[in-house]
Amino acid sequence: MGLTEKPLSTLHEKASYDLDDFEVPTGREEAWRFTPLSRLKGLHSGKAEITGRVLTQAYTPAGVTAEWVGREDARIGKAYVPADRVSAQAYNAFEKALVVTVPKEAVPAEHIRIEVRGGGTDGATYGHVVVVVEPLAEAVVVIEHQGSAVYADNIEFVVGDGATLKVVSLQDWDDDAVHVSHHHAQLAKDATFKGFAVTLGGDLVRLSPSVSYTGPGGDADLSGVYFVDAGQHLEHRLLVDHSQPHCKSNVDYRGALQGEDAHAVWIGDVIIRVEAEGTDTYELNRNLILTDGARADSVPNLEILTGEVAGAGHASASGRLDDEHIFYLQARGIPFDEARRLVIRGFLGQLIEKIQVAEIRDRVMNAVEAELAR
Repeated sequence: MGLTEKPLSTLHEKASYDLDDFEVPTGREEAWRFTPLSRLKGLHSGKAEITGRVLTQAYTPAGVTAEWVGREDARIGKAYVPADRVSAQAYNAFEKALVVTVPKEAVPAEHIRIEVRGGGTDGATYGHVVVVVEPLAEAVVVIEHQGSAVYADNIEFVVGDGATLKVVSLQDWDDDAVHVSHHHAQLAKDATFKGFAVTLGGDLVRLSPSVSYTGPGGDADLSGVYFVDAGQHLEHRLLVDHSQPHCKSNVDYRGALQGEDAHAVWIGDVIIRVEAEGTDTYELNRNLILTDGARADSVPNLEILTGEVAGAGHASASGRLDDEHIFYLQARGIPFDEARRLVIRGFLGQLIEKIQVAEIRDRVMNAVEAELAR
């Protein structure tokens, strides 16, 4: 399978299963200019030795199947074609893929849990996961990343006609971990996808969620929260590709940064193609810079190729805490440190409350509290 070109768009033109179709990035490319390549430990260049250890386990409720399959399985790569060299490297290097299937019209009583635990950074490793939600089914999936690793993977979410999938992806790595991941949701007719990314740990994490539609009526909601500490590089690069009529998408990512050389990158790309009449889309990114020495790069991009849209917009803002908010709380007897925590908690908590799984929601809020106590 060779190179695939998407016509009539200036965003994300290249897609291929073939590693040779992607040159080794130098850092001068638009897609890589914010990423410190020297900290990728060879994931981008093919020089990383595949000697790493990552254990992936799936815990499924009754009626949901989980199986390990080879790359020859027809479900692998059906929804997503790699869009950069690391993604293609991961696609060509994984040994077995995990396929989770929610059968037609099923509504499992409990959420599906996928645990990814790294065993060290002395070598790289690669993974591939496919989650299939068949027509009219509903499911919640929690993906947890922990431990230490140099890891790249692709995750495909295939959401059938009229089906609903809610995903929470938690990046809670140890301080030395490197993780480059692509999450792609393919929505069929009248399908609903809600993806929530929480990125807290790791030395360098680059997460690329994307959405495509194969029928009208699809509805995607992508939310994310990240907290960046000194020296960390946390990067989120989103793409919503509207190629079907009367579909919706909403993106809302919020981050807080503190410490020297804390670096957050958020890129939000939305394409509305000629055939996607009636599209309704909006994307938003906000960053709170809590200390000197932290940096947030935020770049929303919207490409509209049809004049028949229901709504399209984007916004981005990065700045310090609002002095008026702090003053308001202090004027009512709340000490400065507590007032600061309340404002930040409220800023991130508006999104965290959207997490469907209570135990994960509480865990994330506790993690944010721990960050604020540093």
